[in-house]
Amino acid sequence: MPKVAKNTDFLQQLAEVREEVAALRRAGWERDELPFYPTSLHGLVYEDNTSFTTLWETVLSPRTAKLSLGLVFIGDVVTATNTGGDWQVVFNDVTVAASGTVPATFAFVFPALTLDLSPYRAAAQLKVQVQIRRTSGAITGGKYGGGGSIGGAPRYARLL
Repeated sequence: MPKVAKNTDFLQQLAEVREEVAALRRAGWERDELPFYPTSLHGLVYEDNTSFTTLWETVLSPRTAKLSLGLVFIGDVVTATNTGGDWQVVFNDVTVAASGTVPATFAFVFPALTLDLSPYRAAAQLKVQVQIRRTSGAITGGKYGGGGSIGGAPRYARLL
C-alpha cells in the first residue's frame, strides 16, 4: 500500500482544518432535531373536541428539503366505549401536509412521515402543527367530561 507523507507544517495543517470546518458549516447539518411544544387548551396532550385542535406546534426556518416526523396517538375508553378520531399535520395554519385516523380500539398508532419542505425553502419561517379531533366514542365522561379524549405526541422530528 503506498504511503502518503503528511504535511508537518502546523500552519498549513491549521489552514486545511479551517477550510474543512468552513465547508461543513456551509453544507449544514445532515439532521437537525426539532422541538415541538404543547398547545392544548387543557395544558396536557389530550383533547376531547370534535373539531380539529392543535396539540403540538413549532416554528422553524425551512433550510432543508424534508421534515421526518414520527407521531404517536391513542384513543380513550369511557365506560367500555372506545374513542377514535383523526389527526393531521398542518403548515402555516392552512395547508394539510399529512393526515390519518386514530382507530377506536384503544391501541397506539405510530405514523412516520417524511414531509416535503421544498415549497417553503424561501420562507423565513414555517409553522408546523399537529392537530387531532374526536370522531367517535362516548359523548360524556372521559378525562375532561366532554367524552373520550385523543392523546398524541411527536416521537421524533428531524430536518433532513
